Amino acid sequence: MPELATLPPVRIPRYLLAGAPGWTTRADVIVVGSGIAGLTCALRLREQVDRVLLVTKTVLSAGSTAWAQGGIAAALDPEDSPQEHLEDTLVAGVDLCDEAAVHALVNEGPERVRELVALGAEFDRAPGGDILLTREGGHHRDRIAHAGGDATGAEISRALIEALERVKNDPGIEVIEHALVVDVLTDGADRVCGATLHVIGEGEQDGIGAAHARAVVLATGGLGQIYASTTNPSVATGDGMAAALRAGARLADLEFVQFHPTVMFLGEGSTGQQPLISEAVRGEGAFLVDDSGTRFMQGQHPQADLAPRDVVARAIVARMRETGAEHVWLDARHLGKDFLEKRFPSIVARSRELGYDPATQLIPVAPAQHYASGGVWTDLDGRSTLDGLYACGETACTGVHGANRLASNSLLEGLVFAHRIAEDITARIQSGELAQVEPHAPDDDTSLLPEECRLDVQRAMTAGSGVVRSAESTAQTYAAISDLLAATAPAQPTTAAWETTNLAHLGLVLTAAAHARQETRGGHERIDYPERDDINWLGHLHHVHTPESVTMTFVPQEDSHR
Repeated sequence: MPELATLPPVRIPRYLLAGAPGWTTRADVIVVGSGIAGLTCALRLREQVDRVLLVTKTVLSAGSTAWAQGGIAAALDPEDSPQEHLEDTLVAGVDLCDEAAVHALVNEGPERVRELVALGAEFDRAPGGDILLTREGGHHRDRIAHAGGDATGAEISRALIEALERVKNDPGIEVIEHALVVDVLTDGADRVCGATLHVIGEGEQDGIGAAHARAVVLATGGLGQIYASTTNPSVATGDGMAAALRAGARLADLEFVQFHPTVMFLGEGSTGQQPLISEAVRGEGAFLVDDSGTRFMQGQHPQADLAPRDVVARAIVARMRETGAEHVWLDARHLGKDFLEKRFPSIVARSRELGYDPATQLIPVAPAQHYASGGVWTDLDGRSTLDGLYACGETACTGVHGANRLASNSLLEGLVFAHRIAEDITARIQSGELAQVEPHAPDDDTSLLPEECRLDVQRAMTAGSGVVRSAESTAQTYAAISDLLAATAPAQPTTAAWETTNLAHLGLVLTAAAHARQETRGGHERIDYPERDDINWLGHLHHVHTPESVTMTFVPQEDSHR
């Protein structure tokens, strides 16, 4: 058991400053989020419980799912097997995956994908009619199903939203768009019984309200906007994770942030959502070179340019450090104009908009934040440590990803565990286990950071808790965010202020974990601890909010099984 290097405790209030609810509504289950996880869960629950409330932050199609380029991984080829998919996932997770969770993912995944096809999702097909499969980093088989070449997430989102539209007149399901989850509501015994929402609307549901339910499912996506540069959309501000944290749910593995190795470099200081160059481009034969044209992934890993993302990202950072360059280059020219335009129409079009033609030019790339492997700790049925609170998709830490997500496992995770959550909630409601209870009235323990502090949070996180870290850098980041929270007078409640505060709260916890983990593993590099350390660090950091601070504990891998 390692002795944890800790930073000064910082108190995080229980609630965000929001004001009294002006309206209330009730449902059996509230599902927050409209990506693959939220939509799948809501559609399945709608078939089995009396009333489902689906709320989403902006519009149904605005989440991270629609931006997923590469595809969804599943052992659909007769020559492939769930066991081989499991083995590749465990390797990518650097020995920190929960094998039972991965077993559920890879064995249930093919059937869930077939159900998605039956629902209307149209994947690219081979001449014989079978789903066309390709390969991405870390996979030893062609098992990535894709749609529209490089628009898989958009097609899955379309199919699920159309399925929702077909039942929109069903009184058993209600959809509220432009609804931000502010906080999770609990009774006096920490039983989750609803959520505080802010709805931008007119009429009865407008402004702050309280939605009461037997269970709440958080499928709000990741925390990518915590960094200055990310592939995540603007809505990815960690709202569900932060609300769960403040309510007292356990969070885990927050330090394991995946930085996608090939994000188009748009120049020093470029911030916000950055254009991703899918790993599938390297899966089709593109490769990385430095300024001199040297292929530097050769000899770094047996799979070279198709090594797991953490390996490639760290190799790029190392080569940039050696050469003093701000980026490296992706060479896809040999694939040819016709192939690139057919296989990757979205990437080619976006690249040309930005002044680069992949058919004739090298593309400048560098790592940027892409995926959060950690989140709200859940068991195999998606239950958090708070009764009645579930988490799914990137909001959750199911144990599937370990220290580093295997390419294209995220869409499959959302699909598989959303289905498991729906079945578990249904069974518990039918048995009377999930009774409706009344929320404890929120007290005055609130906080809110003004929206103008967001860039300060993002810059601090990028500088100290990004792809390259050290004890000194993480301590500086932690101090900077702590100072922001301590020195700033409470802001007026706005969506931007709630989002900024969520990012700050999660930034503190993530940075505390990054400071404590004294090794290099997964998506980050600790330059003061450059080696992986299985003797001391084969395990997980868990975080729980208390009235005084957020406690951090280390759980060895052998004790962490779901």
